[in-house]
Amino acid sequence: MRLFSAIFVVCFMLVSTVHGASTPVVHERHDWKTFFDQHDAVGTLVVLDQRSANPVFQVYNPKRASTPYLPASTYKIPHALFALEHGVVKDEFQVFKWDGKKRDFDVWNSDHNLRSSMRGSVVWVYQWMAQQIGEQAAKTYLEKAGYGNADPSGGKDGYWLDGNIRINAFEQISFLQKLYANSLPFRIEHQRLVKDIIVVEAGRDWILRAKTGWEGSFGWWVGYVEWPSGPVFFALNIDTPNRISDLPKREAITRAVLQSMQALPATDR
Repeated sequence: MRLFSAIFVVCFMLVSTVHGASTPVVHERHDWKTFFDQHDAVGTLVVLDQRSANPVFQVYNPKRASTPYLPASTYKIPHALFALEHGVVKDEFQVFKWDGKKRDFDVWNSDHNLRSSMRGSVVWVYQWMAQQIGEQAAKTYLEKAGYGNADPSGGKDGYWLDGNIRINAFEQISFLQKLYANSLPFRIEHQRLVKDIIVVEAGRDWILRAKTGWEGSFGWWVGYVEWPSGPVFFALNIDTPNRISDLPKREAITRAVLQSMQALPATDR
């Protein structure tokens, strides 16, 4: 009962950040276990469906949904925004020159711009951004954005990968709500550009914007589907004991759940 009350309070705070949103209903979705079991996965999924006047938080595994984790590469969404605000990145066409060092993923071994580095989740580009922004400025931006625990300290490869920053699934959605509404305390044109570079796919009347993340032992997929009637936000976090072979499960589980809610059309993916 205490856990449910705590989650309800968190959810109320999240939805209230969006203008016109009403008091949410929290509904634990035990039935979503089927989707996780089909992929032999352990994790959590939070969905906030704002296509109606009464938004409903639907949650599988609420305890884990309230547990903070490293954001991994989902942090590239706010990171790109901070880099634009700081003037480190001027626009989507600025080229980041590859240093010639061979890295694990082929897509990382070339020049990139903001859009391609987001799509390829190119770590070295964002490590360079972090160096240019600096820890103190990053902390200021994180606090202004209200992102997780707003702690950009620590880490050998990047504080979002192995440092002290933490965020839970509800907080991921809170940040995405503000980005969707252009209500973050940053320039609107920067928020719009970041939203443009995280488009995954789109149809005639819907757009899927999302970003994956992987720490090694767990993975994320966070984002939202825009509909004329409103957005549907989601944040999935799963264990990845089989490492790379587990990564497709992030999208597979989330897509299956969203399709079951008619929040995402079925595709041939």
